[in-house]
Amino acid sequence: MTDDGIVRHFFSGFIRLHILYHAAKEPVFGAEITEELIHHGYRLSQGTLYPTLHQLEKLGYLQSQTRVVNGRRRKYYRATASGKRVLNEARGKLHELVAEVLEDHNRDFQTTRRKRHDAGTEPKL
Repeated sequence: MTDDGIVRHFFSGFIRLHILYHAAKEPVFGAEITEELIHHGYRLSQGTLYPTLHQLEKLGYLQSQTRVVNGRRRKYYRATASGKRVLNEARGKLHELVAEVLEDHNRDFQTTRRKRHDAGTEPKL
């Protein structure tokens, strides 16, 4: 990931959505999530990933369960009902954003702007 603060801020939101998406499908653990994020071009340390997982758990979007796998303790995370609701809301917002940013569909914004202009309420710059 880039060192630019605002870009890092945006990417952290994408990372949280990736985590919720995969945790809503099936229980996932940290190393799996890290590999998945690397696959999508994100580079993050355990010092970033685990606080994010803990924050999502504290907010009630994830729940964790510790299992022993090959003699080692591994913490699995699964999306809660609240996490799934947030993910579904985010999907709608993502769809709108993709349509606007990538497909240049900004009719609603242009309609609102035209109404302000026609009403004489266009802000003076």
